Amino acid sequence: MARYVAMLRGINVSGQKIIKMDRLRQLFESMDFTNVSTYIQSGNVIFDAAEVDIAILRDRIVHELKEQLTFDIPVIIRTPAELQEVVQDTPYPRVDENEQRYVTFLSQAPTEVALAKLDAAQSEVDEYHVKGLTVYLLIRKNYGDSKFSNNFIEKKLGVSATTRNWETVNKLIQLAGEAEAGK
Repeated sequence: MARYVAMLRGINVSGQKIIKMDRLRQLFESMDFTNVSTYIQSGNVIFDAAEVDIAILRDRIVHELKEQLTFDIPVIIRTPAELQEVVQDTPYPRVDENEQRYVTFLSQAPTEVALAKLDAAQSEVDEYHVKGLTVYLLIRKNYGDSKFSNNFIEKKLGVSATTRNWETVNKLIQLAGEAEAGK
């Protein structure tokens, strides 16, 4: 069994695509995943699965969620090791007290043309750095005021994405490690 973290995009936001975490955990367990746990209401699920192909795993989860909930939910999956690598590779290891770090996880690598579109939107207020399937964001005001929202990044890059704050990414790593240790 391998350990994974699934990050669902756009659930429980502004009264849209509402799903209780208990129900989400039950759905994952019904797919024969084990050690299933959730973290906060934004759709973070830690679980073990026999499947090692992440694309097959993602497609299965997306299909089952659509069947059970009747709405589409994009899902991005990372291993705990991949999340640790994201944290280790941050171009923003230290931030000032007025700054916030966010991570946008991409479903696939963006094209060079798409990256150029994002570059054209560069801001003096906020910074970003793209590495592989990850967009690191350094927000100097408030994420709600930033141009670099999840929707903006998706439109510019032409790929599905989901964004988590720095604390959530680190908590997911911690929880995935605790679940692994408890096996």
